[in-house]
Amino acid sequence: MGYPTGDRSLVPLRGQVYQWLFSKKHQDKIKNIYGRVRRCASQEGNALWYLLILGLADERTDELAHRLIKWQWPDGGWNCDKNPEAINSSFHESLIPLLGLSLYAELTGNKEAKKTARKASEIFLKRNMFKRQKDGKIISNDFITFHYPCYWHYDMLFGLKVMAEAGFIKDKRCKEALDLLESKRLPDGGFPAEKKYFRVTGIKTTGRSLVDWGVTSKKKMNEFVTVDALYVLREARRLKL
Repeated sequence: MGYPTGDRSLVPLRGQVYQWLFSKKHQDKIKNIYGRVRRCASQEGNALWYLLILGLADERTDELAHRLIKWQWPDGGWNCDKNPEAINSSFHESLIPLLGLSLYAELTGNKEAKKTARKASEIFLKRNMFKRQKDGKIISNDFITFHYPCYWHYDMLFGLKVMAEAGFIKDKRCKEALDLLESKRLPDGGFPAEKKYFRVTGIKTTGRSLVDWGVTSKKKMNEFVTVDALYVLREARRLKL
């Protein structure tokens, strides 16, 4: 959100993240079952992205990118489902690694990361960002409901924003999702946060936030959702002011 790059006061926080992601305890949880690494790759993907965007990347950041490339499933994404019969990648676990790897490829010129990001984009594009391949039905109502922030959860606007940042927003398979996005524009020109995953509280609990991310209502504009939606529409050459 426009935070200046290279803030060295964040280095101790970077160290905490590395200590977690490269710890033996963390790595012992990474399981390879039937040839697929079962990993919540949104965690490594998030770390990769924000270390790059904040200008705090180093050689350990390269290792995060390498791990994501190595863990990619045959269909292009990632999944932490330890059920041996699970063979499809997860929307939730694949979007953020795609975001991180596309930025990594852009900044470093790494061809393998670019190839991995391109393959990961197909997870979403071949499903028109929110539909099942087999019958064209909506995968989940939460996928077409706008939230802010999404954290690790997938929704269509978050998906379109990643497509825009990764350079895939002009793919014709984004059209239906872009049409649906435009249909949700409010009379005042803004866009709503229809549901939320957080609650503002001082109690340490699941879904806790110390920040109020704006109004949640299908009829009222949320500033954060609106900024994301307008960015997506601009990148898709659909912005009508």
